[in-house]
Amino acid sequence: MTEKTTPDWTRLGLIAGGGDLPVEILRGLEGEAPFVVSLKGMVDRDFGDVDGVSLSMGEIGGAIKAFRKAGCDAVCFAGYATRPDFKSLRMDARGLAMLPRVLAAAKSGDDALLRVVIGEFERDGFRVLGADEVLAHLTPEAGLFGAETLTGEQEADAAKAMHVAAEIGRLDIGQGAVVAHGVVLAVEAQEGTNAMLERAGSLPRELRGPEGERCGVLAKCPKPIQERRIDLPTIGVDTVKRCDAAGLAGIVLEAGGALIVNRPAVLDALERAGLFLLVRAPETPAITGPEAA
Repeated sequence: MTEKTTPDWTRLGLIAGGGDLPVEILRGLEGEAPFVVSLKGMVDRDFGDVDGVSLSMGEIGGAIKAFRKAGCDAVCFAGYATRPDFKSLRMDARGLAMLPRVLAAAKSGDDALLRVVIGEFERDGFRVLGADEVLAHLTPEAGLFGAETLTGEQEADAAKAMHVAAEIGRLDIGQGAVVAHGVVLAVEAQEGTNAMLERAGSLPRELRGPEGERCGVLAKCPKPIQERRIDLPTIGVDTVKRCDAAGLAGIVLEAGGALIVNRPAVLDALERAGLFLLVRAPETPAITGPEAA
């Protein structure tokens, strides 16, 4: 069941990047007619049948004008986007005026960069909403899915993977990590989750475990410094398929700190692949032992 959790906007403006999340939001808000700004070079879905425009990431002024003309008073960023080449990026006057602040923030990490972009829309009076504020069902509750119980080793791998993901997040490096048999196989940086999983799956069997044995856990958790209205960790059916291809045993997320796109299909994919999904309460310690610095 979809649930709109913040019913006090007039019309939502959706800034759509790649992946299924923008589609999920449009499906959940069926009948409410959001206005969509599709990011050129980022979108990989067809939004031609919805009211909207296609703009580059540097056309901030164009997006603001389009949202105003469409009667939008709230904005939601949905879908993934990679850092553009600022030297070749198409920009309008507003984007050019922002460029010094954007370049300065980019040196501090992705979260700082995203805060600059969010602030620009807020300065123009738009309310910026997280995808989880638009549709409550996108955030998972604590629990275990796809399996009745976990082995001690799976629980330990999940705990360590979450700890590692939180630590690299604290440094604004990435949101994900893969751990198998207590060994960190991979951490996520600018290459993204998909490339990280491919890299983990290509490691020698003596690191990943014997042929035919599922082992290892993918953890995705928000950065401690995360601007949670944008870029929350997200999984979908494709994530499950890539974990399957990498030979992993499961996925671990933070309750309320991640998004699941098309949850029924994800749970079905988990069952078919024989993977588990563990959603941990955020207050659960990520690892035993001395606290991380």
